Amino acid sequence: MARRQGWSEEQIRDLENYEKRADFSAAERAALRLTERMTWDAHTVDDELWAELRQYYDEGQIVELASAIGLFNYFNRFNDALRMEPAK
Repeated sequence: MARRQGWSEEQIRDLENYEKRADFSAAERAALRLTERMTWDAHTVDDELWAELRQYYDEGQIVELASAIGLFNYFNRFNDALRMEPAK
């Protein structure tokens, strides 16, 4: 999916350093920050992050981002609990 959006192999391999990389846009970094916070501790998604997201996305897009993040987190937890490996 990231490749289809134009991300390079290097960006994908070095995703954990997105904050330091100049080749991610501010909007992408905000979305990735939301992803991190929702994944590690959803209680850290604060008003400041919502305000930052609103600079780049409308309400519908933010809901779509949060929904996709939540859904993939669910799939990952479900698959991890059942010890399922991703299909190749």
